[in-house]
Amino acid sequence: MKNIPNVVIGFLGSSVDNSSYEERWEKWRPTVSLCQHKDLPITRLELLAQPQFSSLANVIVEDILSVSPQTKVNIHYIELQDPWDFEEVYGKLFDFALAYSFDPELEGYLLHLTPGTHVAQICWFLLAESHFAPAKLLQTAPPKNYQIEGPGEYKIVDLDLSKYDRIASRFRKEQQKGVSILKDGIETRNAKFNALIERIEKVAMLSEAPILLMGPTGAGKSQLAKRIYELKKMRNQVKKKLVEVNCATLRGDGAMSTLFGHKKGAFTGALQDRQGLLHAANDGILFLDEIGDLGLDEQAMLLRALEEKKFLPMGADQETESDFQLIGGTNRDLLEETQKGNFREDLFARINLWTFYLPSLKERLEDIEPNLRYELEKFSGDTGNRVTFNKEALHKFINFSTATDSLWSANFRDLNAAVTRMATLARGGRITVELVEEEILRLQFSWKVGPSPHNELLERYLSLGEVEQLDLFDKIQLPEVLQVCLQSNSLAEAGRRLFSQSRLHKKRFNDSDRLRKYLKRFGIDWKKIRAQNQI
Repeated sequence: MKNIPNVVIGFLGSSVDNSSYEERWEKWRPTVSLCQHKDLPITRLELLAQPQFSSLANVIVEDILSVSPQTKVNIHYIELQDPWDFEEVYGKLFDFALAYSFDPELEGYLLHLTPGTHVAQICWFLLAESHFAPAKLLQTAPPKNYQIEGPGEYKIVDLDLSKYDRIASRFRKEQQKGVSILKDGIETRNAKFNALIERIEKVAMLSEAPILLMGPTGAGKSQLAKRIYELKKMRNQVKKKLVEVNCATLRGDGAMSTLFGHKKGAFTGALQDRQGLLHAANDGILFLDEIGDLGLDEQAMLLRALEEKKFLPMGADQETESDFQLIGGTNRDLLEETQKGNFREDLFARINLWTFYLPSLKERLEDIEPNLRYELEKFSGDTGNRVTFNKEALHKFINFSTATDSLWSANFRDLNAAVTRMATLARGGRITVELVEEEILRLQFSWKVGPSPHNELLERYLSLGEVEQLDLFDKIQLPEVLQVCLQSNSLAEAGRRLFSQSRLHKKRFNDSDRLRKYLKRFGIDWKKIRAQNQI
């Protein structure tokens, strides 16, 4: 507080500053005493007082002038019906701060907390913290030994917490704890993903506006939404529960009813009242997964619920109120969907304030190993069976997982399924090279034929039950054989193409017979293939 004049703003303490006129110097009075500190010269004191204490205010001014002639005192009379009414006190102080001509470059401002009520102290803190009053906080206290005369003690508190190493360190630890919660404790290595999670942690703590999580299926949007809720719940930022719904499962009247509720008789089958999920999410968080699949009517209702915190259930004549935070998840490009007319522009604008794109597992290959450990620990926790890789098996699976040709088309769902299969089959709790090799074949097959577990070619000739009973080897090989057959004009031509190398070492060519016997193992003959080829 050196180099520029000190200006103190504070209440007149009707009790702590008061005493009989004759005995007033025998008592510590915070407003007078603060002007007696030689190392804290006060250039100006803005004294706030209630009109009924004008006589006391005049005495205080007189005494300040006697101990600190250089201090100018300005009295501001503020009428308060109830000095313990937070709304009234804050309103009066807020108006005072707005009207006051602060000039922080030329003067240093201190808000004197000690003489005010607890309500006034809280209001001063809020005004300083929000920078409506560009000031530091000033606390004063009487001498520790009341037998010794003196002005007592004072302490200045700067609300710029970054200047306090221990406080800043605690904030960093809390932020790191929050980030760890959002990552479910996984020590991820991808720099872009880690930066993304840190930003989400800040937004989750500072904003109640909608959050939009975009990214491919299986990238972890649902899990992240749950962890955002857990973090906000832990820090007392939400009161009630997380309500989840996959919008892809909502259709017709059922969509409106599920989200917004209905009154009995609103439509056929509405046998009783239903509150709906938006009502259930009041004072909590509503997670709408696949929000891009919502119908346009539901989108319009959702927009009004977000903007006005109210909506009209189906068949109702009175609106329902609900104050919730929305988290939306989607694997669609919502901007593109708005251009196609599939998603409302006004709703997209409303939920596009905080939008985060979660990268695919393919874009985070360095995070496969820590996530692999997490999935194993989770399996062990869920089943009570501890499972680990042997060294060679782990090395082989990591090499395969991080290779550029590993697609991970279902992202973390693929990884979770792979770990579950290997851990379940691991004898003695050890995943071996053989199990890893089998799992690699399974993953390669699933990536080759797409998300469906059944190859389209197989389903042309075999029932689903028959496909399910095939060995993994046959599931991979048979579709290739059938593809060659469909591209050939005869059984002999197909055989020549399929056995082009082994036939060179035979005296008699038996390509057709070899192929016929192979197909017969699965109940498939050439006529059936030719019939399919004509379709």
